[in-house]
Amino acid sequence: MMNKLGVHALVWEAGWSHDECARAIAKTAEVGFDYIEAPALDPSSIDVDFTRRQLEKNGIGINLSLGLDADTDISSGDRAKAARGKARLEQALSVARDVGATHVCGILHSAFQKNAVPTTAAGVAMSADILAQVAETAARSGITLGLEVVNRYESNVLNTASQGVELCKRIGAPNVKVHLDVYHMNIEESDIPSAIKETGDYLGYFHTGDSHRGYMGSGSINLAEVFRAIVASGYEGPIAFESFSSRVVGQPLEGILGIWRNLWEDGHDLASHALMYTRAQLKSAHESLRQAERSRLP
Repeated sequence: MMNKLGVHALVWEAGWSHDECARAIAKTAEVGFDYIEAPALDPSSIDVDFTRRQLEKNGIGINLSLGLDADTDISSGDRAKAARGKARLEQALSVARDVGATHVCGILHSAFQKNAVPTTAAGVAMSADILAQVAETAARSGITLGLEVVNRYESNVLNTASQGVELCKRIGAPNVKVHLDVYHMNIEESDIPSAIKETGDYLGYFHTGDSHRGYMGSGSINLAEVFRAIVASGYEGPIAFESFSSRVVGQPLEGILGIWRNLWEDGHDLASHALMYTRAQLKSAHESLRQAERSRLP
C-alpha cells in the first residue's frame, strides 16, 4: 500500500498555537499516521520553525488545507478580492514549502461559505486563471494543489468530481489535482465509486470520514465500495481522515460547517480506529483485485 495516511489536526486541537501544534503533532505520531493535515485558513498563524521542529522530533510529515473567504474569493469576479485571494494562496504555499508539505488542498478555487447566488462563467474563468498562476509558484516548491470538491452549502463552484476534473483541465497544470472527500460525495454524487474511478489520474488528494463526520463505519456510507474504487483506480496519493466535533471545533469553522453535535469524546480513540479501519479497508480492497487470479480453473 503506497498511500500516505494522515489525520486532520482538528481531531486534536482547535488552533495552531505552540502548545496546540506540539500536542497535535505528538498525538498524530503516537497513533501511527504518516502525516498531519494542518488548517491554514490564516497561514500567518503557523510558526514555521516551531512546526518543523515538532515534525522532525516526532518523525512525521505535514500537508496544509484551507478555504478562501468572502474577502479573498478568486471566483467572485471582483479583481481586488481575487488579488487578495492570490496573495493568500501564495502565503499558504510559502508556509507549506517551509514546513516541508507536499500538498496544499481545500477550497482554493472559491470562498468557503454558504452562497446565496450561483457562480458565473466569468468568475470560474478568473478562478482558473489565478490558480494557473499559483500552480507555477507551487511547482517551484514541488507542491501539488488539491481543489476540494465540496457540497453546495460550502461552495458554489465545485460540487461534483466531474466539475473538479473540468476545472483542472481548464487550468492545465500537472500539479493541480482534484481533492475528493467522501462526506461531500455522499451528498452530491449519483454514484460515489464511479465518480472516484472517472476522476482517474486527476485525483490528487482524498478525505475519508463518514456521513455524519463521526467514527468511520458508524454512518451510512458504504466505505468498502469507496476504498475498492480508490484502489481499483490506482490512486497512490495521500488519504487523510477528517472528523469534526463540537468538542474541539470553535468558530468560524463551527458555524460554516454546522458542527452542532459532539459525535465523539476521545480524539485518540477516534483517530486510532480511523487508522485501523482505513488500513483494513485498503488491504481488503487490494485483496479483492486478486480474486480473478486466485479463481483460475486448473
